[in-house]
Amino acid sequence: MTPVPASSSAAGVTWTVPKGWLVVPSSSAMRFATYRVEAAPGDREGGEVSVFVFGKGDGGSVDSNVARWQGQFQPEAKGPKEPPVPQKTKVGPIDVTIVTTEGTYASGMPGAASTPKSGWALRGAIVEGPAGSVFFKLVGPKKTVAKETPAFDSLVKSLKRG
Repeated sequence: MTPVPASSSAAGVTWTVPKGWLVVPSSSAMRFATYRVEAAPGDREGGEVSVFVFGKGDGGSVDSNVARWQGQFQPEAKGPKEPPVPQKTKVGPIDVTIVTTEGTYASGMPGAASTPKSGWALRGAIVEGPAGSVFFKLVGPKKTVAKETPAFDSLVKSLKRG
């Protein structure tokens, strides 16, 4: 693991990477970057922020990606039965859709074998950049995702064209 650069850019947007996140090798050539976040107290493992970048018109619609991310989670007995409605916002001139959900996470690539992980959550942002979409997806145990949500949100607020 190596320290994270202060900022990064793709698809015509730049962002500031939160302190404490570590760069790790990406598990897929499709990933632009992968950041590791430390586990919250009581969690056995930390979380991961994956960043995907697609050219203009590639990577599917915002709605199809929201549905895919939410479909990776099954409700748990004590949790919400329906995922929260995605939040659409702007950071300057940049359209952003924020996605949150929790439950039992089916990890792995679509169509491949998955390992169900109960008590997990997702905080994601779909950023509509001038040269394409950038997808930020924080996944991990619920307490870890809750601990990292302010840092994730600061990354989103740091978005700029450039």
